[in-house]
Formats: sequence, C-alpha cells, structure tokens
Amino acid sequence: VEGEESGKAMTSKDYYFDSYSHFGIHEEMLKDEVRTSEYKRAIEFNKQNIEGKVVLDIGCGTGILSLFCAKVGAKAVYAIDCSEIANYAKLIVKENGYEDVITVIKGKVEEIELPVDKVDVIVSEWMGYFLFYESMLDTVIHARDKWLKPGGIMLPDYLTLNLVGIEDAEYKREKLDFWDNVYGYSMKCIKEVAITEPLVDVVDSQQICTGVQLLREVKVPEYSVEDCTFTSPFELTATRNDYIHALVAYFDTTFSTGHKANMFSTSPQAQQTHWKQTVFYLPDEITICEGEKLTGTLSCKPNASNRRDLDITITYNHNGKWQQAKGQMEYKMR
Repeated sequence: VEGEESGKAMTSKDYYFDSYSHFGIHEEMLKDEVRTSEYKRAIEFNKQNIEGKVVLDIGCGTGILSLFCAKVGAKAVYAIDCSEIANYAKLIVKENGYEDVITVIKGKVEEIELPVDKVDVIVSEWMGYFLFYESMLDTVIHARDKWLKPGGIMLPDYLTLNLVGIEDAEYKREKLDFWDNVYGYSMKCIKEVAITEPLVDVVDSQQICTGVQLLREVKVPEYSVEDCTFTSPFELTATRNDYIHALVAYFDTTFSTGHKANMFSTSPQAQQTHWKQTVFYLPDEITICEGEKLTGTLSCKPNASNRRDLDITITYNHNGKWQQAKGQMEYKMR
C-alpha cells in the first residue's frame, strides 16, 4: 500500500520536481540561446540593479542566473531549487569560485527560510508552455510577498500571452483525422480525446493567417495567484483568404527595469525557443476571407487537483461570407 501511495504521488505534483532532476532538461534550457542570452543581457546591461544587492534566484537549476548576478557584483545570491539538481548547483558554484557569494538552498520556496529578512532582487525563469503550464508563478508570487523589499526589482517584470490563427490542414489530417479511418475501422473516440490535448510544437510563421491578439498581461510585481484564473476575449482579423484549423498561443517576456530594457518572444515569427508554441486545434476548419473576424473567449484556470496543470476553454464565433461557425472546446494541459 505504501508503494502504491508513493506511485500515485509521483504522477502529479512531485513528478514536476523529479523531472527537473534530469540533466537533459537543463541542457535544453541552457542551449536555448534566446532564453539564456536575454537573461544574461538583462543582468549585465543593468548591473546597477544587481551590484551590491541581495538577490534571490527561484528555481535556480544549474545556477546559471545566479552566476550571472555574482559576476556583476551581487552582494549575496540565494539560489533555491527543489530538485536534485540543487546538489550539482552547489558544486558548480564552488567550481567557479563563487561560494562566498552564492548560497544554494535545496527545498521548496514555500517551506524554507532565508538567512535574511528581505532581498533587493528576485530573478526567476518561471515560465512554462502557454506561459502558465507547469509554471512557477505561484511560487514567485509567494517569494515576492514574503521577501522582496518595497520597490524591489523582479526579473522579468512584464509578460504578455498572445493568440493567432493558423492554417494547418496537413498536420491536422495526419494527427487527428487519421483516427477517422484506421485500416478501414473508425477510432473517432480517440480523436475526440486527442483534440482536447493542446500540442506544443514549432509553428511555421507562414501558417499564420490572422493578426495578433493580446490575451493577457502579467505585471509580475503586482500579479496575484487569483489572477492566474482568467477569461480573455479575442478578435482575430484574417490577413488573407484562408482556412483556420487551429489557434496558437505564445508569450513575450520583457525586462523593463534599469537603464536598458530588453525582451524576447516565443512567437512563430521569432527565433525559436524551447517553449515553442501551444496549438489548440478546432473541431472543424473555418473558412475565412481577408478582413473577416473570428471572435471568442479563452478561459484558463489551474486544475483543481494540480495547480501546475491547466483547464482551458475556448469559445469562438465566425460570421463570414462563405461560412458561419461557432463552438466551444474544452482543453486540458497535463
């Protein structure tokens, strides 16, 4: 029975931390040039934010962001990670001669105590797929409210979640319509489930056939846990005559504090990152003419049993020259 209980636990929240013990994940993130170089730029170009300051690095992984901060003169850096990678971060800090500046703490942010009452800066790469999936935003908010000094700096401090429509007939046919006829047999019951699972993949920018809709702003210094549940309206205007098979979400990340702001995007039109894009397939294609609009709402809330998972509802409506369509889809990011 004890073994069964342990197995159940590892299928939800605890698996998140266990998965970040594996080196492959950290290799992928470190090799994400867009992600890592823009954090480095935000720290180095604005070293007045860091120099002589006390910094908290949440979800430090290998400790790369802590090393960036130490190099520009941070007074002290407290690097926290809950997974086994923290043990290697300690070795990496020592290997690079920063053990007098960086203190690595293994544990959950919500359960540990820092050796200081307040910090000047919080740096964290907390974003997940679709910005909020498996993200550490709740944890960052907790740390901010507990330890950040009034007027303290958060890196990054401003993010946006955005939506576009795409033509994607080929992939939809290969991956979803495939279940309609499998060697002469109908397996539509699987298709009905498969379409509710958003796809995380690289989208070709040539597939985009609408303008961009800003769905959600995240102003990290003032964002609340309650703000992670939201409903956002959208209005996508077709940029050409085409068919919409899916809606695609991506996010932009901005470091606006300090002397020189910088940002990176996970848009299909930008250099690709390990976050890729999140694709929500619609049950039927929508025929749309240039200038016509697809309107609707996207609702997002953390799953009741595991807040790192998401329940997403998309409603849509189109009243065009060749087609009128409306519907509602329930998606689950697990």
